Amino acid sequence: MLKGIPSLLSPELLKIMMEMGHGDELVLGDGNFPAASCAQRLIRLDGHGVPEILDAILSLFPLDTYVDAPVAVMQVADSDPTVPVIWDEYRRIIAKHQPAKIQEIERFAFYDRARKSYAIIATGETALYANIILKKGVVKE
Repeated sequence: MLKGIPSLLSPELLKIMMEMGHGDELVLGDGNFPAASCAQRLIRLDGHGVPEILDAILSLFPLDTYVDAPVAVMQVADSDPTVPVIWDEYRRIIAKHQPAKIQEIERFAFYDRARKSYAIIATGETALYANIILKKGVVKE
């Protein structure tokens, strides 16, 4: 155990976050996301929801300030009446750590981008459209 690091962040995830460089992307996939088939590196946090993981990650992880939107979510399909209320929670968590713009990406474009990401975290999140991509920034401290 270490002081000041959220216990939710496993040693494997901390290692991945440390390895990532500026511009690398980290995906948090909900329980329906095809994480294993998309991932170059897969971290499993099945018993946890995306908001609590997002909060823990952003306590250590700088978002990219050199792009317009360092955060992306999967856009709701045109034929789907779902309203992803979890996005409001994401906005609150992101604003708490580092205000940043959130971009919506079409579903299949999101999958393509996820396949190119540095790593994917598989979660137990049950909310629909709870997938999110974080682009790592520069530590300026």
